[in-house]
Amino acid sequence: QGGEDGYFTDDRLTDLVYSIKSKYPDCAITLSVGEKSREAYQRYYDAGADRYLLRHETANTEHYRMLHPQEMSCENRKRCLWDLKEIGYQIGAGIMVGSPGQTIDHIIEDMEFMKELQPDMVGIGPFLSHHATPFANEASGTVDMTVRLLALTRLLLPEVLLPATTALGTLDPTGREKGILAGANVVMPNLSPENVRENYLLYDNKLCTGSEAADGLRLLDEMMKKIGYEISLDRGDRAGREVRVWH
Repeated sequence: QGGEDGYFTDDRLTDLVYSIKSKYPDCAITLSVGEKSREAYQRYYDAGADRYLLRHETANTEHYRMLHPQEMSCENRKRCLWDLKEIGYQIGAGIMVGSPGQTIDHIIEDMEFMKELQPDMVGIGPFLSHHATPFANEASGTVDMTVRLLALTRLLLPEVLLPATTALGTLDPTGREKGILAGANVVMPNLSPENVRENYLLYDNKLCTGSEAADGLRLLDEMMKKIGYEISLDRGDRAGREVRVWH
């Protein structure tokens, strides 16, 4: 969503998805490569993609305009989400809590949109700035408001997959645990090699501890057990008391 490598054309992505699905037919393939045409989404789906994550960021047109380049639109973002849902994907939408210009009215509009959309996954994490963006000096979102919205989302969408984001852990060492206790049921570890992580930072000072690496899933499991939860490594198609790990 934030500037994919142009090397990955629709043809290459389609071939990649098909190759993975052919070798591992039981796995769930999740894509998150932003706004595309319905034709492109259909090609990915036909090749074997199961899920698509596309945070709507805000359901309010004016707020969307504040956050994005002029050539992008709230209407097209929503069109993409509805296209994905109609094609048959399990879809993920969501917002950044405390994003620049956000008001309580915007958040209410977001919740109403998500209730209408009925996504399979909702990504709600605090806004954190990046030094190379126009929002470099904007204040961060808060753990408290993020946790409150996670709890409200669990009530609004009881079966939804709801991550306790790395951004929560960046703001607060126990942020992800607080998210889980508020109703979140997914953790998403960073599996990329530590020596390349800085190339993919969406915000400054991102939590990149050893417990997020592939060889540290045991530590993540221990973290969840301390608060009374167990990690499940299945596809996570249904919500439950276990915490799902989405790779």
